[in-house]
Amino acid sequence: MTDLLKQIEHLVERVEANNHWRQHQCINLIPSETTPSLLVKFCEISDPSGRYAEHRTMKGNEIYFYQGVDFIRDVEEEARVQMQKYFSCSEAEMRPISGQMANEIVFKAATKYVNKRDDTDFRRLRSVMNNDLGKGGHLSSQPMGALFNYVDPNPETKSENCVNFPILADNPYRMDVPRLLEMVETVKPEMVIFGKSMFIYPEPVRELYEVVKDWDPRPIIIYDMAHVLGLYGAFQTPLDEGADIVTGSTHKTFFGPQRGVIVSNMGKGSHFRKMWLEVKSRAFPGSTSNHHLGTLLALLMAAYEMNSFKQQYQIQVMNNARAFAQYLVKAGIPVEGDPADGYTYTHQVLLRVIRYGPGEEIARKLEENNIICNYQALPDDDTFLKSSGLRMGVQEMTRYGMVETDFEAVAEFVADVIIRGRTVKKEVADYRKAFLHQVFCLPYDQAAEFGARMLQTVFPASDFTRRFADRLILFGDKLTL
Repeated sequence: MTDLLKQIEHLVERVEANNHWRQHQCINLIPSETTPSLLVKFCEISDPSGRYAEHRTMKGNEIYFYQGVDFIRDVEEEARVQMQKYFSCSEAEMRPISGQMANEIVFKAATKYVNKRDDTDFRRLRSVMNNDLGKGGHLSSQPMGALFNYVDPNPETKSENCVNFPILADNPYRMDVPRLLEMVETVKPEMVIFGKSMFIYPEPVRELYEVVKDWDPRPIIIYDMAHVLGLYGAFQTPLDEGADIVTGSTHKTFFGPQRGVIVSNMGKGSHFRKMWLEVKSRAFPGSTSNHHLGTLLALLMAAYEMNSFKQQYQIQVMNNARAFAQYLVKAGIPVEGDPADGYTYTHQVLLRVIRYGPGEEIARKLEENNIICNYQALPDDDTFLKSSGLRMGVQEMTRYGMVETDFEAVAEFVADVIIRGRTVKKEVADYRKAFLHQVFCLPYDQAAEFGARMLQTVFPASDFTRRFADRLILFGDKLTL
């Protein structure tokens, strides 16, 4: 017990210090992160977090292989309904536990689908079009990621037959759409994967769909919206533009727990209905057993919040990103993208900092001053290990109440560190004090009451949870996550 107590004490002290630093003193600008609300966090630690609920469709019925799952079965169905509402779609697969897993499920399903469709000996996908990893493409849509082993090799290059989308010479963050439409006629891909991780412009889904819609068979069009899932509708609506499937993670701009989701309009009677049935079977038993039921419950709570505050949140995020980009330029920091476009259409702002040092070095200096972002290889960099840029996102600080004018000070802090070499650690921490309470969710005093009710039942034999729950309610509007 003595050794155990020492280990616990040491770890708890470190947890406390990290919580305080990240949640009270730092300005988090990593585009792929967010802090879930108080209620979402309490859902994550509720009873389902230790449970199983394997299920699959058999002879038209959904069969569960465990008992005691009536509650979580209803939660999964309600989460599906809420996601269908958010995306205005007919189908939603809720079991992926990450965006990358969502993509892998779809790639497995597509491979199985084309083999069944063509009634052929098993083969891989003949060709795929996607975004170049070095030009901002997402890792999970690459052969070195979730696409591994699902694409035939090119006879000439011997590597997977993945053809990257063309980009504009004068703006490498935008696709060369006329060239794309020429290439698709030549490549004849079986699958097209839109979506990026360095993501400031919409993708030309509608333009491509108009070219391929009458092909027989036509390519499966997938849009990996991991980074912009929480901006669906305000930024782009791929399912209305011709995409067959949208995948994504639920913890970037969508302010939920770390999970994934797959949505479509492949309902009964649709052209790709059999493809959707393959998606369901690849979700289970093809990719998951336990699909992390605590975070599933948390995702339902986050979906309630998102569907309630979607419009206000999305507009504020996009406005904040453009304002932040302009303030950075005003402060002397070069920003990627076209000034005529406001530099960005999403939550992301891309900085070119190589004149002041390598991206990794600059990102570390910012971290030392309580500004958290990540270094990023820009399209003209040879390797990620020699990154010229930084990638920043405004979504988390928007959730903590920042509006356009608040990002002027943030831009000045960034410039102080990068250009002027100043130490602004304390100034940043002091500035963050004004942004400790989340918006686009219930106020903390109301959330604390609901959270306390959940907490009291997590460990029913412990008097501690009752006393802690009482304190939670007492300090409701003073709480910070």
